Amino acid sequence: LSGAWQTISYVESEKNYGVGIGTQSVLWSDAKIFSEYSEAGGNALMFATTQFALNLLKELKIENPVKVIEEIFEPVHQYAKKITNNPDLRETFTLNALVSFDNALWILYAKEKGKTDFFEMIPEEFRKPLSFKHNYVACIPLISYSITLEEIEEMLKEGFFVLKIKIGSDPQGNGDREKMLEWDMERIKSIHEKFSRFETPFTENGKLPYYFDANGRYDTKERLWKLIDFMEKIGALQQVAIIEEPFPEKLEIDVSEFPVRIVADESAHTDKDVLKRAEMGYKGVALKPIAKTLSMTLKILKVAEEKNLDYFCADLTVIPVLVEWNKCLASRLKPLEGIKIPIVESNGYQYYKNWEKLIEYHPYPNAKWVRPQNGIFILNDEFFEKSGGIFDTSQHYLNLVKF
Repeated sequence: LSGAWQTISYVESEKNYGVGIGTQSVLWSDAKIFSEYSEAGGNALMFATTQFALNLLKELKIENPVKVIEEIFEPVHQYAKKITNNPDLRETFTLNALVSFDNALWILYAKEKGKTDFFEMIPEEFRKPLSFKHNYVACIPLISYSITLEEIEEMLKEGFFVLKIKIGSDPQGNGDREKMLEWDMERIKSIHEKFSRFETPFTENGKLPYYFDANGRYDTKERLWKLIDFMEKIGALQQVAIIEEPFPEKLEIDVSEFPVRIVADESAHTDKDVLKRAEMGYKGVALKPIAKTLSMTLKILKVAEEKNLDYFCADLTVIPVLVEWNKCLASRLKPLEGIKIPIVESNGYQYYKNWEKLIEYHPYPNAKWVRPQNGIFILNDEFFEKSGGIFDTSQHYLNLVKF
């Protein structure tokens, strides 16, 4: 993966317009498409899907964006299946294609309704889980396979305290799951031995919370049990806050027996999938308005709340203006049990070569709430008054779509 396409959608009514931005991630949304096409080819297919969806809007009467997504998703998904030549295309591919489309609709909807506040913009039926208003939201960086212990230590010294650690490595590139398990055990042991002494005031036990992302690499319950038993043996299990997507989605393995919070991410395409995962013993779900649309995320959140699941906001390595959509949502959610403040993943600064230039494209690039301070996004009154700037479009993006 060498880059990420940013898609800008423009929609208008008789009186107002909305500009929406989305980050495309073909690899995350459907790895099969990523591997079967060139990088640009896969991105072009997702871009074409967005364009098709926008054409469906012409002359359409709109009640709210959630209703629009419900109405157009199936024809858009069928179109995406056709152009990718994949009848088993994952729904996340189509949802990812709809993010800029959906964001543009929300901005237009807010203008039509005279709303200038994120919470007030949300339809009443989806507001219940959004009853909080936090001034502090923890920023989560990504600890990829190649990140060294020294680099992790620098992150901790900067104030970051939730470690999202990638597991499921393929150290020899041959798919050997036993070698994967050995690598994961050694990785976890090295991290725990070096950082278990670190303390934080933001957790109930004062310890750093570990967030393991397996990306569906574990193939059996037995193998995951070996990993969990190993964590317990070395004293790391008490610090495990999350294990995300341990198994491939199609295996449909019940996880209710495991003594940790196992959460869904890629497998939770829609609210129906969350219901199914809840029945399979999953204890939480990663919320991704920046990857699956705010509209679908609200539906997912509603089901998660009804099923008493935990939830938090995860990233898609998005650009600064999109991080604000995640922060608007995260600041309104209950924190995870054991962690005193909400968390939101934001790893774009680790991967975008021109991150500082992208911050300049933020409508409020110098606002104190744009960058984390000591690992925490400090959301002051201005953040809530401006809803992170999501209702404002910088001239840079406006110039791309409005002539």
